[in-house]
Parts: sequence; C-alpha cells; structure tokens
Amino acid sequence: MNTVNSIQALREQVLGWKKAGERVALIPTMGNLHDGHLELVRRAQGVADRTVVSIFVNPLQFGEGEDFGSYPRTLEADSDKLAGINTDLVFAPTVKEMYPKPQSEQTRVEVPLISDILCGESRPGHFVGVATVVCKLINMALPDVAVFGEKDFQQLMVIRRMAEDLCLPVEIMGVSTVREADGLARSSRNGYLTREERAIAPALYRVLQQTAESIRSGKRDYATLEAQANQTLKETGLTPDYFKIRRAADLTEPLDGDQQLVMLAAAYLGKARLIDNMTLDLA
Repeated sequence: MNTVNSIQALREQVLGWKKAGERVALIPTMGNLHDGHLELVRRAQGVADRTVVSIFVNPLQFGEGEDFGSYPRTLEADSDKLAGINTDLVFAPTVKEMYPKPQSEQTRVEVPLISDILCGESRPGHFVGVATVVCKLINMALPDVAVFGEKDFQQLMVIRRMAEDLCLPVEIMGVSTVREADGLARSSRNGYLTREERAIAPALYRVLQQTAESIRSGKRDYATLEAQANQTLKETGLTPDYFKIRRAADLTEPLDGDQQLVMLAAAYLGKARLIDNMTLDLA
C-alpha cells in the first residue's frame, strides 16, 4: 500500500490505473478508522479494481466550538488497518494542500434545502463543508465510484444531490450501517463515550426500532411518535437533538400514503453527539 500527500501524486497513480483499464473507487474519511470504515473499503473492492482511501480532517465542516482541534488523528494506526485489507492507496493531504487559500476565500459548494434541516439546522454550514470537500476529493481522485456509509443518511443524500446537480461523472454508492452487537452504530466519536455512557448509547437504536414497530402496526400520527421518541431518549439519559420521521426521497414531511420513510435521530451523550437512522418500506 502506498501513501501520498499531494494532489499531483494522487492523480498520477489514479490516471495510471485508468490507462490500464482499471476501475477506481474512492472512500473519503476523516481517519480514526473503525470496522464501519473498513467495511466501506471491502464493499468498494467488490465493485472496483483499485481502492483509494482519503484521510483528511476537514476544517470546513466543523463549526465554532466543535471538536476540530481534538478530533483524533491516528494516521499510523489507520494505515496499518488499511494495509491489512489490501487497500491500494491512501491520500493523506495537509490542510494547505486541500485549501491553498484562506478559508474565507475558499469557493464553497452548497446543496440548498436539504443542507439546512436536521443536522444542518443544529450544525450551520456543516453540509457546505461536506459538499465542498467531497466535490474537491472527487475532482482530485477522479474515481469511477465513491463509497459512503448510510449511517450519515442526510450526508449521503447531500452528496448524491451534489454529484447529480454538478454532473460529476461518478457513481455514489451507499453501504448499510455497521453496528456493534448491541445495535450502536459504529462511529469514530463513540470513542468519546465513558463506560457508563457506552452502556446508555444503544438506546438511540432501540428507540428507532420501537418507533418503526409503531408505524408498522398502523400508527400514523408522526408528531406524536416523534414526541414519544424524544421523551424516551430523555428518560434513558440521552439529550435529544432531534427525532424526525421524513420521506426517504427528499427528507420532507411525510404525506398521507407515503410508503418510503426514514427516521432520523441525533442525541448528545457526554462529549459525543450520536446520530442514527432507519428506513421503512410500508409497501
């Protein structure tokens, strides 16, 4: 496995593979890798000849007071994990390589409407940072397919919309959430949890499951279901940010007769902000 830090070196390697007729997959990450990330690489290996994993803690998607400075940087350990599953290339640029100009002068990519709700409402500007860095990475790595986890459902929707609207010649592939045995979605920020908090954290997924059962049983008063879910989260020790039931196609409020739904939730627990989701097909 090779590691490069410059756009030029990344492009030279990728273009060499493409000249040989090989299909290239990109897996963008912020590092501090866990089994969920590794599953993205394995899935990418199933649809491409070569895999490129980017490791970059993107300052543009962190708001004031968030954990950009303390976010774990574990490049050596991450590289060992990626080498162990035969990743072809790691792209680990500096902030200067990604953003040569000051951030105040940085061109940004914005996906309207879906970027300003749910996590976007709680973290203003977050999805502008995500869309911008992913757009840049796709243009740098020139992949045939880019792979993302479905745990960040809203993020995946923002990226798909961005790629479609900007006519980027790349397939955006989603991979199902990887969970711990007790249901907690794998996340780099789970490392912030104390032992006591870790025992509480799976309640987020349990509440999603319970709400899904209520909907499957015929309940359709979504506002009441959301209120009940938030109350249950509080009772378990979590501090809800939001619990919403939305149309899976566009994250708008569900209408009578909608059959493709998604439940999305975010909650605070100690230093961690946990997110999760569950889709529902009522057809």
